[in-house]
Amino acid sequence: MKVRIGVGTGTMVSSGDELGRLVEDLEARRFDSLWLSDVLTMPGDDPLTGLAFAAGRVKKLKIGTTMVLPGRNPVRLAKQIATLDQLSGGRLLVTFVLGLRIGAEPAAMGVPPAERGRQVDELLPLLRRLWTEDDVDHDGPMWKLNGVSVLPKPAQKPFDVWLGGSVPSALRRVGTLSDGWLPALCTPAEAEAGRRVIEETASAAGRRIDPEHFGVSIGYAREAIPEPLARRLVQRVPSGDLASVVPQSLDELRRAIGRYLEVGFSKFVVRPVVPPASWERELDDLARAVLDLQT
Repeated sequence: MKVRIGVGTGTMVSSGDELGRLVEDLEARRFDSLWLSDVLTMPGDDPLTGLAFAAGRVKKLKIGTTMVLPGRNPVRLAKQIATLDQLSGGRLLVTFVLGLRIGAEPAAMGVPPAERGRQVDELLPLLRRLWTEDDVDHDGPMWKLNGVSVLPKPAQKPFDVWLGGSVPSALRRVGTLSDGWLPALCTPAEAEAGRRVIEETASAAGRRIDPEHFGVSIGYAREAIPEPLARRLVQRVPSGDLASVVPQSLDELRRAIGRYLEVGFSKFVVRPVVPPASWERELDDLARAVLDLQT
Protein backbone atom coordinates (compact mmCIF):
# COMPACT_ATOMS: atom_id res chain seq x y z
CA MET A 1 0.00 0.00 0.00
CA LYS A 2 1.46 3.35 -1.06
CA VAL A 3 0.99 5.91 1.69
CA ARG A 4 0.84 9.52 0.51
CA ILE A 5 0.44 12.65 2.63
CA GLY A 6 -0.62 15.99 1.21
CA VAL A 7 -1.33 19.29 2.92
CA GLY A 8 -4.55 21.25 2.65
CA THR A 9 -4.65 24.98 3.25
CA GLY A 10 -8.42 25.40 3.09
CA THR A 11 -8.93 29.09 2.28
CA MET A 12 -6.05 30.29 4.48
CA VAL A 13 -3.52 31.22 1.78
CA SER A 14 -4.43 33.93 -0.69
CA SER A 15 -1.37 35.93 -1.79
CA GLY A 16 0.90 34.90 -4.63
CA ASP A 17 4.07 35.33 -2.57
CA GLU A 18 2.71 33.23 0.29
CA LEU A 19 1.40 30.50 -2.01
CA GLY A 20 4.66 30.43 -3.96
CA ARG A 21 6.74 29.96 -0.83
CA LEU A 22 4.31 27.34 0.45
CA VAL A 23 4.48 25.11 -2.60
CA GLU A 24 8.26 25.37 -2.74
CA ASP A 25 8.46 24.39 0.93
CA LEU A 26 6.05 21.48 0.39
CA GLU A 27 8.12 20.14 -2.47
CA ALA A 28 11.40 20.62 -0.61
CA ARG A 29 10.06 18.62 2.35
CA ARG A 30 8.71 15.91 0.01
CA PHE A 31 5.05 16.16 0.85
CA ASP A 32 2.96 14.50 -1.85
CA SER A 33 0.54 17.30 -2.71
CA LEU A 34 -1.02 20.68 -2.05
CA TRP A 35 -4.82 20.89 -1.71
CA LEU A 36 -6.97 24.00 -2.12
CA SER A 37 -10.63 24.18 -1.12
CA ASP A 38 -13.49 25.50 -3.24
CA VAL A 39 -15.58 27.91 -1.15
CA LEU A 40 -17.20 30.91 -2.80
CA THR A 41 -18.11 33.07 0.18
CA MET A 42 -14.90 32.95 2.24
CA PRO A 43 -11.56 34.65 1.52
CA GLY A 44 -9.20 32.53 -0.55
CA ASP A 45 -8.09 31.80 -4.09
CA ASP A 46 -10.23 30.11 -6.70
CA PRO A 47 -8.77 26.58 -6.60
CA LEU A 48 -8.08 26.05 -10.30
CA THR A 49 -6.46 29.47 -10.66
CA GLY A 50 -4.41 28.97 -7.50
CA LEU A 51 -3.34 25.48 -8.55
CA ALA A 52 -2.26 26.74 -11.98
CA PHE A 53 0.00 29.25 -10.22
CA ALA A 54 1.29 26.53 -7.87
CA ALA A 55 2.04 24.11 -10.71
CA GLY A 56 4.24 26.70 -12.39
CA ARG A 57 6.39 27.16 -9.28
CA VAL A 58 7.41 23.52 -8.75
CA LYS A 59 8.06 20.43 -10.86
CA LYS A 60 7.08 17.40 -8.76
CA LEU A 61 4.48 18.40 -6.18
CA LYS A 62 0.98 17.20 -7.06
CA ILE A 63 -1.82 19.75 -6.98
CA GLY A 64 -5.28 18.87 -5.71
CA THR A 65 -8.66 20.38 -4.98
CA THR A 66 -11.89 19.41 -3.29
CA MET A 67 -14.07 21.11 -5.89
CA VAL A 68 -17.79 21.75 -5.83
CA LEU A 69 -19.26 20.11 -8.93
CA PRO A 70 -22.95 21.18 -8.92
CA GLY A 71 -23.68 24.44 -10.69
CA ARG A 72 -20.81 24.22 -13.19
CA ASN A 73 -20.88 24.16 -16.97
CA PRO A 74 -19.52 20.68 -17.80
CA VAL A 75 -17.91 21.65 -21.10
CA ARG A 76 -16.06 24.61 -19.63
CA LEU A 77 -15.04 22.60 -16.56
CA ALA A 78 -13.83 19.66 -18.68
CA LYS A 79 -11.62 22.03 -20.65
CA GLN A 80 -10.28 23.80 -17.53
CA ILE A 81 -9.38 20.56 -15.78
CA ALA A 82 -7.86 18.97 -18.89
CA THR A 83 -5.80 22.09 -19.59
CA LEU A 84 -4.47 22.25 -16.04
CA ASP A 85 -3.62 18.55 -16.07
CA GLN A 86 -1.69 19.04 -19.32
CA LEU A 87 0.11 22.18 -18.15
CA SER A 88 1.12 20.52 -14.87
CA GLY A 89 2.41 17.38 -16.58
CA GLY A 90 -0.32 15.14 -15.20
CA ARG A 91 -0.06 16.27 -11.56
CA LEU A 92 -3.68 17.29 -10.98
CA LEU A 93 -5.86 15.53 -8.38
CA VAL A 94 -9.60 16.24 -8.16
CA THR A 95 -12.14 15.24 -5.54
CA PHE A 96 -15.64 16.50 -6.28
CA VAL A 97 -17.94 17.47 -3.41
CA LEU A 98 -21.51 18.73 -3.21
CA GLY A 99 -20.59 21.94 -1.34
CA LEU A 100 -21.08 23.32 2.14
CA ARG A 101 -24.49 24.10 3.59
CA ILE A 102 -23.37 26.96 5.82
CA GLY A 103 -23.85 30.72 5.82
CA ALA A 104 -24.26 32.35 2.42
CA GLU A 105 -22.72 29.44 0.52
CA PRO A 106 -25.94 27.67 -0.65
CA ALA A 107 -27.40 30.85 -2.12
CA ALA A 108 -24.08 31.82 -3.72
CA MET A 109 -23.84 28.44 -5.44
CA GLY A 110 -27.24 28.93 -7.01
CA VAL A 111 -28.12 25.24 -6.66
CA PRO A 112 -30.72 24.11 -4.11
CA PRO A 113 -29.25 21.43 -1.80
CA ALA A 114 -31.86 18.91 -2.95
CA GLU A 115 -30.66 19.26 -6.56
CA ARG A 116 -26.93 18.83 -5.98
CA GLY A 117 -26.79 15.05 -5.99
CA ARG A 118 -28.83 14.80 -9.19
CA GLN A 119 -26.51 17.26 -10.89
CA VAL A 120 -23.45 15.18 -9.94
CA ASP A 121 -25.16 12.06 -11.27
CA GLU A 122 -25.43 13.72 -14.69
CA LEU A 123 -22.26 15.82 -14.73
CA LEU A 124 -19.61 13.31 -13.68
CA PRO A 125 -20.31 10.72 -16.41
CA LEU A 126 -20.56 13.56 -18.92
CA LEU A 127 -17.17 14.93 -17.88
CA ARG A 128 -15.60 11.51 -18.38
CA ARG A 129 -16.98 11.35 -21.92
CA LEU A 130 -15.72 14.85 -22.72
CA TRP A 131 -12.24 13.84 -21.52
CA THR A 132 -12.10 10.64 -23.56
CA GLU A 133 -14.38 11.05 -26.61
CA ASP A 134 -14.81 13.42 -29.51
CA ASP A 135 -18.15 14.58 -30.91
CA VAL A 136 -20.07 13.93 -27.69
CA ASP A 137 -23.85 13.82 -27.91
CA HIS A 138 -25.75 14.07 -24.64
CA ASP A 139 -29.44 14.48 -23.86
CA GLY A 140 -29.87 14.78 -20.11
CA PRO A 141 -32.15 16.52 -17.64
CA MET A 142 -29.90 19.58 -17.46
CA TRP A 143 -27.54 19.52 -20.43
CA LYS A 144 -28.05 18.80 -24.10
CA LEU A 145 -24.95 18.59 -26.31
CA ASN A 146 -24.59 17.78 -29.97
CA GLY A 147 -21.20 16.88 -31.42
CA VAL A 148 -19.13 18.62 -28.72
CA SER A 149 -15.39 17.95 -28.53
CA VAL A 150 -13.07 19.20 -25.80
CA LEU A 151 -9.37 19.62 -26.47
CA PRO A 152 -6.88 19.21 -24.96
CA LYS A 153 -7.62 15.94 -23.24
CA PRO A 154 -6.10 15.33 -19.78
CA ALA A 155 -2.49 14.16 -19.66
CA GLN A 156 -3.44 11.38 -17.25
CA LYS A 157 -5.09 8.44 -18.98
CA PRO A 158 -7.41 7.69 -17.37
CA PHE A 159 -8.04 10.87 -15.42
CA ASP A 160 -9.29 9.58 -12.08
CA VAL A 161 -11.93 11.51 -10.18
CA TRP A 162 -12.72 10.92 -6.51
CA LEU A 163 -15.76 11.96 -4.52
CA GLY A 164 -16.21 13.12 -0.94
CA GLY A 165 -19.15 12.83 1.43
CA SER A 166 -20.20 10.19 3.92
CA VAL A 167 -24.00 10.15 4.02
CA PRO A 168 -25.62 7.01 2.55
CA SER A 169 -26.43 8.63 -0.80
CA ALA A 170 -22.84 9.86 -1.12
CA LEU A 171 -21.44 6.39 -0.40
CA ARG A 172 -23.67 4.85 -3.06
CA ARG A 173 -22.60 7.55 -5.51
CA VAL A 174 -18.93 6.77 -4.88
CA GLY A 175 -19.59 3.10 -5.56
CA THR A 176 -21.41 3.71 -8.83
CA LEU A 177 -19.55 6.71 -10.28
CA SER A 178 -16.23 7.44 -8.61
CA ASP A 179 -12.62 6.22 -8.82
CA GLY A 180 -11.94 6.84 -5.13
CA TRP A 181 -13.21 8.26 -1.85
CA LEU A 182 -11.89 11.15 0.27
CA PRO A 183 -14.21 11.80 3.24
CA ALA A 184 -13.63 14.25 6.10
CA LEU A 185 -14.76 14.51 9.73
CA CYS A 186 -15.22 10.78 10.18
CA THR A 187 -13.68 8.32 12.62
CA PRO A 188 -11.63 5.32 11.42
CA ALA A 189 -14.57 3.05 12.29
CA GLU A 190 -16.96 5.21 10.25
CA ALA A 191 -14.49 5.27 7.36
CA GLU A 192 -14.18 1.49 7.46
CA ALA A 193 -17.96 1.07 7.45
CA GLY A 194 -18.31 3.54 4.58
CA ARG A 195 -15.73 1.68 2.56
CA ARG A 196 -17.69 -1.56 2.93
CA VAL A 197 -20.82 0.14 1.57
CA ILE A 198 -18.86 1.62 -1.34
CA GLU A 199 -17.26 -1.69 -2.28
CA GLU A 200 -20.56 -3.56 -2.06
CA THR A 201 -22.27 -0.91 -4.21
CA ALA A 202 -19.45 -0.98 -6.75
CA SER A 203 -19.58 -4.77 -6.98
CA ALA A 204 -23.34 -4.71 -7.53
CA ALA A 205 -22.78 -2.23 -10.37
CA GLY A 206 -20.09 -4.37 -11.97
CA ARG A 207 -17.33 -1.99 -10.89
CA ARG A 208 -14.27 -2.15 -8.64
CA ILE A 209 -12.66 0.68 -6.67
CA ASP A 210 -8.87 0.34 -6.52
CA PRO A 211 -7.93 -0.52 -2.90
CA GLU A 212 -5.30 2.23 -3.12
CA HIS A 213 -8.02 4.81 -3.79
CA PHE A 214 -9.31 5.32 -0.27
CA GLY A 215 -8.14 8.36 1.65
CA VAL A 216 -9.15 10.78 4.39
CA SER A 217 -8.97 14.54 4.76
CA ILE A 218 -7.98 15.18 8.38
CA GLY A 219 -8.31 18.57 10.00
CA TYR A 220 -6.16 18.92 13.10
CA ALA A 221 -5.67 21.50 15.85
CA ARG A 222 -2.64 22.47 17.93
CA GLU A 223 -4.44 25.00 20.10
CA ALA A 224 -7.96 25.75 21.23
CA ILE A 225 -10.33 26.02 18.28
CA PRO A 226 -12.14 29.39 18.29
CA GLU A 227 -15.75 28.92 19.40
CA PRO A 228 -17.40 30.13 16.15
CA LEU A 229 -15.28 27.71 14.12
CA ALA A 230 -15.89 24.88 16.57
CA ARG A 231 -19.64 25.42 16.27
CA ARG A 232 -19.47 25.26 12.47
CA LEU A 233 -17.37 22.10 12.51
CA VAL A 234 -19.42 20.23 15.08
CA GLN A 235 -22.54 20.76 12.95
CA ARG A 236 -20.92 18.45 10.40
CA VAL A 237 -20.08 15.69 12.92
CA PRO A 238 -23.00 13.26 13.38
CA SER A 239 -21.89 12.26 16.89
CA GLY A 240 -21.32 15.85 17.97
CA ASP A 241 -17.91 14.79 19.35
CA LEU A 242 -15.48 17.09 17.55
CA ALA A 243 -12.41 15.68 19.31
CA SER A 244 -13.15 12.22 17.84
CA VAL A 245 -12.52 13.47 14.29
CA VAL A 246 -10.19 16.47 14.77
CA PRO A 247 -6.88 15.44 16.39
CA GLN A 248 -5.82 17.94 19.04
CA SER A 249 -2.04 17.72 18.55
CA LEU A 250 0.49 16.46 16.03
CA ASP A 251 1.02 13.35 18.15
CA GLU A 252 -2.72 12.68 17.98
CA LEU A 253 -2.65 13.33 14.22
CA ARG A 254 0.04 10.71 13.77
CA ARG A 255 -1.94 8.19 15.83
CA ALA A 256 -5.08 8.98 13.82
CA ILE A 257 -3.28 8.32 10.54
CA GLY A 258 -2.10 5.01 11.98
CA ARG A 259 -5.67 4.00 12.81
CA TYR A 260 -6.85 4.86 9.30
CA LEU A 261 -3.98 2.83 7.87
CA GLU A 262 -5.13 -0.16 9.92
CA VAL A 263 -8.54 -0.09 8.17
CA GLY A 264 -7.07 0.22 4.67
CA PHE A 265 -6.91 3.98 4.00
CA SER A 266 -3.62 5.16 2.53
CA LYS A 267 -4.02 8.67 1.07
CA PHE A 268 -4.22 11.63 3.42
CA VAL A 269 -4.77 15.36 3.24
CA VAL A 270 -3.81 16.93 6.57
CA ARG A 271 -4.86 20.49 7.26
CA PRO A 272 -4.67 22.81 10.25
CA VAL A 273 -8.13 24.05 11.17
CA VAL A 274 -6.63 27.23 12.67
CA PRO A 275 -4.28 29.30 10.47
CA PRO A 276 -0.68 28.74 11.60
CA ALA A 277 1.44 31.75 12.56
CA SER A 278 4.10 30.52 10.14
CA TRP A 279 3.49 28.00 7.38
CA GLU A 280 7.23 27.30 7.17
CA ARG A 281 7.39 26.26 10.84
CA GLU A 282 4.10 24.36 10.51
CA LEU A 283 5.44 22.31 7.61
CA ASP A 284 8.67 21.61 9.50
CA ASP A 285 6.66 20.32 12.48
CA LEU A 286 4.30 18.32 10.26
CA ALA A 287 7.17 16.75 8.36
CA ARG A 288 8.79 15.60 11.60
CA ALA A 289 5.50 14.27 12.92
CA VAL A 290 4.10 12.31 9.99
CA LEU A 291 6.23 12.17 6.86
CA ASP A 292 8.10 9.02 7.86
CA LEU A 293 4.73 7.26 7.44
CA GLN A 294 4.83 8.04 3.70
CA THR A 295 6.05 5.12 1.61
